[in-house]
Amino acid sequence: MQRRVNFHTLGCKLNFSESSALAREFEDGGFVRVSADAEADICVVNTCSVTEHADKKCRNLIRKLHRRNPDAIIAVTGCYAQLRPNDIAQIEGVDIVLSNNDKGDLYKRVLDLLHNGRTRQVYACETAELTSFFAAFSSNDRTRAFLKVQDGCDYKCAYCTIHYARGASRNIPISDIVKQAEKIAAAGQKEIVITGVNTGDFGKTTGEKFIDLLRELDKVEGIERYRISSIEPNLLTDEIISFCASSKKFQHHFHIPLQSGSDKILGAMRRRYTSSKFADRIETVRKHMPDAFIGIDVIVGFPGETEEDFRTTYTFLERISPSFIHIFPFSERPGTPAVDMQDKVPAAIAAERVKRLEVLCEKLHREFSLKHIGKVDSVLFESTMRGGYMTGFTGNYIRVRAPYDRSKINKICRVELHSSTDTADIDGHII
Repeated sequence: MQRRVNFHTLGCKLNFSESSALAREFEDGGFVRVSADAEADICVVNTCSVTEHADKKCRNLIRKLHRRNPDAIIAVTGCYAQLRPNDIAQIEGVDIVLSNNDKGDLYKRVLDLLHNGRTRQVYACETAELTSFFAAFSSNDRTRAFLKVQDGCDYKCAYCTIHYARGASRNIPISDIVKQAEKIAAAGQKEIVITGVNTGDFGKTTGEKFIDLLRELDKVEGIERYRISSIEPNLLTDEIISFCASSKKFQHHFHIPLQSGSDKILGAMRRRYTSSKFADRIETVRKHMPDAFIGIDVIVGFPGETEEDFRTTYTFLERISPSFIHIFPFSERPGTPAVDMQDKVPAAIAAERVKRLEVLCEKLHREFSLKHIGKVDSVLFESTMRGGYMTGFTGNYIRVRAPYDRSKINKICRVELHSSTDTADIDGHII
């Protein structure tokens, strides 16, 4: 009987790409991948540690998996496993804890346990030892793949543990990444999301440039769309913006972390730009691509953030009018400089500020979507069916729904956008 394995991925799209790569190795070795809620012989948990809530979610998931599969091998890797390996090892049911450096050895370590008997194993390393690059792309979505091009971060922002969990910025050569994109194309996927920890910092290892990577990926036959998952504003150059505007494959869709509209708070966070620099990047994107979807990350309740600082952020967001705001209350992470900062913002105040920005986000997102009513656009439809409808995204990331038609899945269709739904999605008619 073939052994069953399932994967439980927490956090970012980079983790999803890595989990998918690990899953392929198990499948190639004769294991059967089953759904996350199915009984399994091996349960793999790929963790996140961006907030305290993410840590808690991981611990609860491990306990749940052990109750449901008491005899299963539970292997834990990812950022939480890198930062707190011994804490995770103490959770009942955990057999293997792997650092981010050892993640690529997961399959081999599981085979060792199966063949040589189960003993709890912890593979840990220090941040300075995080030098390996685990190449990865996702393959369990029929229409879209997440392609990892970069790992690590040199920025060391005051609130963030990512540098400690992922190490210094590093990458593999463009030629290797192009080969992975060609594999994705050969599998029939039409869209690639380019992902990494600090994606725009690509090239530190090989002396290449991010713009050169984009140009080479643009040439890959079979891939019809690319998106850049996230890029720091100081790395979003005029050259990159101009290229994306002229390319037929790179979509008018940018995810740019802001974190605060107050220069005082940006300085305390150790970010590498000012609000005016950020506004300049938004203006330049819109100059070249007036229809661009712009998603923004914002942290509220950072130590020292006064009501005036928050109002400055709110007013700034109103002025630049992003298409969507991803809002996070500040979460204190052990080992970061923000832990020792004064003037902590009470959780209740931070929560109230989150709600105010959520209202603004809903307004801005709806306004962006409504501007496209009556237009004809290209939509890549996905396989999920809900209530007789399928959904897909335009190039500039408006979610469109249409009556389910299996023949249109994983195809880019011309669609007339004719009305808005309650969730700011758009109902469309396939032409």
